Amino acid sequence: MEVYARELARALAARDDVELVLLGNRLLDDGWPDVARVVMPVDPRRRVEWVIGDQVHVPRAAARVGADVVHSLASTGPAAGRMARVTTIHDLNYKLVPDTHFGVRGLGMRVLVPIAVRRSRRVIVDAESTREDLHQHLGVPRVKVDVAPLAARVPPDPEATPEPELRARLDLGDRPIVLSLSAKRPHKNLPRLLRAVAALEPGLRPVLVVPGYPTQHEDELRLLAAKLGIPGLLRMPPWLPAADLEGLYRAAACMVFPSLYEGFGLPVLEAMARGVPVACARWSSLPEVAGDAALLFDPEDVDAIGDAVERLLSDTELAARLRDAGRRRAALFTWERTAELTVASYRRALGAP
Repeated sequence: MEVYARELARALAARDDVELVLLGNRLLDDGWPDVARVVMPVDPRRRVEWVIGDQVHVPRAAARVGADVVHSLASTGPAAGRMARVTTIHDLNYKLVPDTHFGVRGLGMRVLVPIAVRRSRRVIVDAESTREDLHQHLGVPRVKVDVAPLAARVPPDPEATPEPELRARLDLGDRPIVLSLSAKRPHKNLPRLLRAVAALEPGLRPVLVVPGYPTQHEDELRLLAAKLGIPGLLRMPPWLPAADLEGLYRAAACMVFPSLYEGFGLPVLEAMARGVPVACARWSSLPEVAGDAALLFDPEDVDAIGDAVERLLSDTELAARLRDAGRRRAALFTWERTAELTVASYRRALGAP
């Protein structure tokens, strides 16, 4: 969601038909466009402050700056206020895969997301599948929902850590690298990916690298890898510097994304934009993103996942074709197009055709 917020803000700031004012929190840094901003007394790491910011500070700040439209970017938004409200709902994880949000956060999402949907004049989603989810599970009329797909912006000449250095530091050995840019949470379906790797012939097994923030699910994954006899083939480094991540993209034989549910699936697009062959689930929004530029599989079928991994590791012609197809597919998605569709949603919220 932060990638979305930053990139959309930059693309909107570059337009001459929108006057952009950022209503930010205390952690708003210099990575945002140089536009007018209001910094609210909110620490976003504290859920209660986040909600107070959404429901109290945002309407007040919007009234002070004379906003025509308030666009909330992270699936919740103010319940009150006279200005037109537009909310981006990235997914219905809290409802369809409830293990994603738990405790107070899960309860808050179950209350705040439906309120935001009801009080918003327009709702923006990242994919057609999410529009259908909103209709099926929250009763939102399809005509109220606008689709604005995300994009992947690759730096023109990104710094990348050399592969030998990464292999040594992350203890990757000399096996092919399969990258899976997934949060370590149950709906990302990583246990089936582990079982698929374990089912391959020993000489074909890759090392699986799953970077990202630590979660409680990591211990379960490590125990499963040990039970399957492949503890040395799973690496879960925490957040990596940008240069390390770029290095992993270059070193990876492929990226595999077996998620059971996604509001968009930005990791698929980011990998394809860098020319990494991709295999991903054929569920929810992922076929909209991947098109025919990736191998699609049933994420509940371990054999299908394993077959996709094996094909990408052994069929060099297929891998080369998907590298090229992925780059072409990713080029169809731009943040400028996202901004264009977003401004069209603002105009609908204000009653324009």
